Amino acid sequence: MARSRKAAPTRRRWIKWIFLAPLLLVLLVQLYFFAMVCWYAQFNPGSTSFMREQLSQLREKNPNATLKHQWVPYERISRNLKRAVVASEDANFSVHGGVDWEAIERAYERNNRRSKVVGGGSTITQQLAKNLFLSGSRSYVRKGQEMVIAFMLETVMSKERILELYLNVVEFGRGVFGAEAAARYYYKTSAANLTQAQAARLAVMLPNPRYYDKHRSTNYLERRTNAILRQMRFAEVP
Repeated sequence: MARSRKAAPTRRRWIKWIFLAPLLLVLLVQLYFFAMVCWYAQFNPGSTSFMREQLSQLREKNPNATLKHQWVPYERISRNLKRAVVASEDANFSVHGGVDWEAIERAYERNNRRSKVVGGGSTITQQLAKNLFLSGSRSYVRKGQEMVIAFMLETVMSKERILELYLNVVEFGRGVFGAEAAARYYYKTSAANLTQAQAARLAVMLPNPRYYDKHRSTNYLERRTNAILRQMRFAEVP
C-alpha cells in the first residue's frame, strides 16, 4: 500500500513532464531564433539555411560545387532593384508588421479558385525568415514558425536592414544568391548599376528562380517584367 502511494506522485511527475517537455523545447527553439535575429541585426550572415541546403544538393552531383554569392551593403544595391522587388514581392512592405493578412487572404482565395497553390501571400520579411532559418518544405507548422520569426525580425530590425538582408541572401538562380551575384551572373554588371529593366526582370524571377534561370525568354516573364516596370515608381523603399 505504501509503495502504491509512493508510485502515484512519481507517475504524476512523469505525466507533467510529458506535457511540459515539448513546451520547453518550443520555447528554447524560439529563444534560439530570437538570439540569431538579434545577431543578424548587427552582423551579416555568412550563409543561410537555403544556401546550405542548395549547396548540399549541388555537391551530390559535383563535390566541388560552390555557390555564387557576394555580400554588398544596402547603399551599393541599385534603387531600381529595391523598388522592383518591393513592387513584385511585397507592395505593402513599408507599412506591415511582418505579415500582410490581406495578401494572405487574397492568396487563399486565388488558390481556392484554381484548386492549387499558386501563391502564399508571404511578405519579404517572411521570405527572409524562411531563407535564413527554415527549409523550402510546405507545412502549417513551418508557415507558423515563419510568421513568428517575421515578427521577431520586424521587432528587432529596421525596414532597411530587413531589405538589405533579403536582397543579399535571396535565391536568383541555381546556386546564385544575392543581388550582386545575380547582377554579375545575368548581366555582367554590379548590383549598383542595374537598370530599371534589368531590376524588374530579376524581381520577376524570384518566385521561381531556378526555372527562369533555364527559361529566360518566356512570354510570362516578358509580360510580368513590363507590369513591374510600370509599378516600380509607386513602390516605397526605405
